[in-house]
Amino acid sequence: MIIPLEQLSEETLSAIIENFVLREGTEYGSEDVSLNEKIAQVHQQLKQGTALLVYSELHETVNILPKDQFVEDSEESTEES
Repeated sequence: MIIPLEQLSEETLSAIIENFVLREGTEYGSEDVSLNEKIAQVHQQLKQGTALLVYSELHETVNILPKDQFVEDSEESTEES
């Protein structure tokens, strides 16, 4: 289930993004990118709609996924049903 950003306080959204960035350990190339820059990048992706905030009822977790990956996952689960 997609969580609309406007349903969350800015504080809650920031905490979710920070947790995601810290746990993902994403590679940002040869340049070091600060935690604040990574958080800003993910926040921008969410606002632009290229990434989505997704709640998994099965796992009772919140995650951030690229929009195209979420669509693929949804189509696959629909096809399997």
